[in-house]
Amino acid sequence: MYLYHFGLRELPFTLTPNTSFYLGLEPHNEALAVLLTALKTGEGFIKVVGEVGTGKTLLCRKLLNEIPTHFVTAYIPNPYLKPDELRRAVAVELGVKQAQRMSVQLLTERIQQRLLELHSQGHSVVLILDEAQALPAESLEALRLFTNIETETRKLLQVVLFAQPELDERLAEKSFRQLKQRITFSYSLRAMTALEVEHYIQHRLQVAGYKGMNLFSRAIAKKIAKVSLGIPRLVNIICHKMLMLGYGEGSYQLTTKHLALAIQDTEGMQSKVPKKFFLLGFLIITAVSLYYSWHVTGISI
Repeated sequence: MYLYHFGLRELPFTLTPNTSFYLGLEPHNEALAVLLTALKTGEGFIKVVGEVGTGKTLLCRKLLNEIPTHFVTAYIPNPYLKPDELRRAVAVELGVKQAQRMSVQLLTERIQQRLLELHSQGHSVVLILDEAQALPAESLEALRLFTNIETETRKLLQVVLFAQPELDERLAEKSFRQLKQRITFSYSLRAMTALEVEHYIQHRLQVAGYKGMNLFSRAIAKKIAKVSLGIPRLVNIICHKMLMLGYGEGSYQLTTKHLALAIQDTEGMQSKVPKKFFLLGFLIITAVSLYYSWHVTGISI
C-alpha cells in the first residue's frame, strides 16, 4: 500500500483499537482517571458513555493494561447475553471450573465462593463490559444482583460499563431505577476539538514511524475536524483514504482535493462534495490498481 511511499512502519489510521497509538487527550485522560479513582473506592457500578467511534474500546483496553496488579479482571467484549449466559461468561473469566455444566443455582454459589476466595487473597474483582448498551433487560438486572455480594466493608465485585448513549436512555426508565442508583461514578466522552484532531493526526503518524515533512497542514486538519465532528474513528477513515489518494498520485503533500475525495468516498458524507471529485478519485484508484498489477504482480493487462 502506501507504507514505503510515506516511510511508515505500519498503518497509522487503522480502525483496530491499538493501545500503542493511545494519545492522552483531555477527555480520555479524565475518563481513565475517573475509572482508576472509582475502582480504588470499591463501590458498585462505574459507567463511561460515548458516541460511536469516540474511543471507548481503546480506553477499555488501556484500562485493562494499566489497572493495578491486585485487581482480577473479567472482561466481556460482547455482552449481548442472556442472564444465564452472562453468569457463565463471568464464571469462566474468574476461573470457575466446569462453569458450563452447572445448574444456575450451583453456578451462582460457585461465583460467590470464588469472589470470597479472591477477596481473602487480597484481590479486588472488576467486571468490565464493552458495548453495554446491548445488554438485555434481564441481564442488566442480573448484573445488579451480582453486586449484592459483599462483605461488611466492601463490594466483592465492581462493574465497569462502557456504552453508547442508548444505555443512559434505558437507565432513565423506571424499571432500572435500582441499577441507576448503584452507579456511583460516571463519565461522558466528548469528541475532539480542532486542535486535538491536529495533535491526534500527527501523533499517530509519528507512532507509525513517519519522519518527513508535515503531511496534513493545520488548515487540512481543521477541515478534517469539522467534517468528522471530532470523532476519532471518522478521522482515521478520512486520513487513511487521503494517504491512499496521495500515494496514487505520487504526492507527498495532502491537499483539499484529497480531503474532498476522501469525504466523497465515506458513507454519510458524500453529499458535501461535487460528483466530479468522486469520478477523479475513482480514476486515480483504478490507475493505482492497474499499475500494481503490471509492475508488482507481473500480470498482463
